[in-house]
Amino acid sequence: MSQLLSLSRAARLVGVNRSELQKRVKQGELTTFDGMVDVDNLLASYPGLQLEDNTEYSRLLFIKERAFGKRIFERAMPDVETLATRVNELSRELTLSQTQVKHFKILLDRLRSKLNDVENQGTAEARISMNSLKNWLADEVKAATEPDYPNPLAIRDNLLRVMAAHVTVLPGNQDFFIDGPDSILEGALRAGVPLNYGCSGGNCGLCKARLISGEIKKNRFHDYVLSEADKRDNLFLMCSNTAVTDLVIEATAAGGVQDIPFQQISATVKSITPLTADMALLHLQTPRSSRLRFLAGQSVNLLLGQSLKAELAIASCPCDDRNILFHVHHIPGNLFSDYVFNRLKNHDMVDIEGPQGEFILHEKTSRPLYFIAFDHGFAPIKSLIEHAMSLEAAEAIHLYWIGSNDSSIYLPNVGRAWADALDNFYYTRMVTGFDLANLGGKREEALKVLLQGILSEHPDVIASDIYIAGPEGAKKIAEKFFLDLGLPKTRVFISN
Repeated sequence: MSQLLSLSRAARLVGVNRSELQKRVKQGELTTFDGMVDVDNLLASYPGLQLEDNTEYSRLLFIKERAFGKRIFERAMPDVETLATRVNELSRELTLSQTQVKHFKILLDRLRSKLNDVENQGTAEARISMNSLKNWLADEVKAATEPDYPNPLAIRDNLLRVMAAHVTVLPGNQDFFIDGPDSILEGALRAGVPLNYGCSGGNCGLCKARLISGEIKKNRFHDYVLSEADKRDNLFLMCSNTAVTDLVIEATAAGGVQDIPFQQISATVKSITPLTADMALLHLQTPRSSRLRFLAGQSVNLLLGQSLKAELAIASCPCDDRNILFHVHHIPGNLFSDYVFNRLKNHDMVDIEGPQGEFILHEKTSRPLYFIAFDHGFAPIKSLIEHAMSLEAAEAIHLYWIGSNDSSIYLPNVGRAWADALDNFYYTRMVTGFDLANLGGKREEALKVLLQGILSEHPDVIASDIYIAGPEGAKKIAEKFFLDLGLPKTRVFISN
């Protein structure tokens, strides 16, 4: 096993999130070398590590999957062929190591013979020195070959290499794991790595990547035909191939909203679920061959028929680009919301246009994240939080959902589920008792007092990144409050 590990691999081996390791790096407990962690240093930081001690991490993974509403069975065993290939690779390495050990033993025997020859031919003083050298060599060989307690990280790493493949993406140096039957593209999206793609169904060729090292296997049929030049250049489709062994690939990732193309997709209504008397969860499902590519926090236009149109924030994670969720607020007299609540049915068609908006997660920071959702502003905040969770990079995530009344906090169990699942997630529910869409005078002052309470409870908020969504007046007051504390505009973000 290499003496240096990526943060993602090290986190999996010791059963913590990447944010936990980044925190130890920041505190000087762990040393990194070009973003890699030394194995011995890692073991010293986790001296109580036990081989069987992955129960809690597995529990957190399960709860995290359930909190996201994902399909837990997708995190499953690789197929038999892939397993066999990975085990065969480890067997090959074991055979190679055993052969090298035999050669070293032969070399040691020859060395002992040479030392004996030198000892017999030398002076008395030389024989004493040579005898001392032979004793030292014997002691070192004995110490090196005595059975010892195996390195727990080495054992875990070998198991991890069988169960999951590690993928490194150049030139950005992002990395992620392929679990179960996932394609390389699916593994990247689940991990929050926004690789370039189009249809994700093997038709367009936009997800072409170059294989630098490792072995891949085609696991999905694709219509797109790779040219002979593509094949000579080691190009392949990420949507239609999985990783057999650890990979290094060269691929393009979205660096911002400018890299996401405008799309027009007809989606099917999967379900319409009432949440409160005036709030519904609209679940749209795109065709397998035409999924919606977007960044967390963005919005789209939904079109019903020829005339009804509304811009809604996406309330789901980009990691599931086929199942798109929206929180629809019923405003009597609003033709679009009236139609959704009174006439729209399962299996009806809804046209999607977009995405748009620059209220997105700034991924390169490891600072604590504070999300403040006023009333129905929870939709884009939910998308951002799920994306932040998939990255596992933030030191801590705080969610404050501030409602005008009890019914304004229409999904209270979601925040509680996240807090139960993750050690570094904190959820606070607050009710003002007045309409946050209609502020002024005493209401504005009351909101400032509430924000001051957040600051008093968490002084570290001034060293964090803050994301704010909701009614325009409430957003502006909160933005000014945090900017007045001295935070730069590059760390206070408000929804479009």
